[in-house]
Amino acid sequence: MLPVEPPNFWGRFPDRRSMNISSVIVIPHPDHIDAVRLRLQDVDGVELHAVSPEGKMIVTIEADDDRTTTGTYEFISQLDGVLSASMVYHQNESDPDKEFCNETDTA
Repeated sequence: MLPVEPPNFWGRFPDRRSMNISSVIVIPHPDHIDAVRLRLQDVDGVELHAVSPEGKMIVTIEADDDRTTTGTYEFISQLDGVLSASMVYHQNESDPDKEFCNETDTA
């Protein structure tokens, strides 16, 4: 049985101690490109960045922990119409408040 809703671990960790960012390439069946695109836009922590003319999608997952990242990835890969979902990058920032910032304040 495929999941109807993604796992909801958001909000269980109010003191964010880490941050996971992953990128995923999603390949939907050609007849389901629009449906998969709409479904991905409704998943917490998921952002759809690009869709190629053939329908390949570049998606990021942002989560507080590995469990949420894994659950969200598995949910995406089991969506109706998804032929393939491949995680191509993953980063864990153990202290996101001290994450290096390359921006400068010009004000």
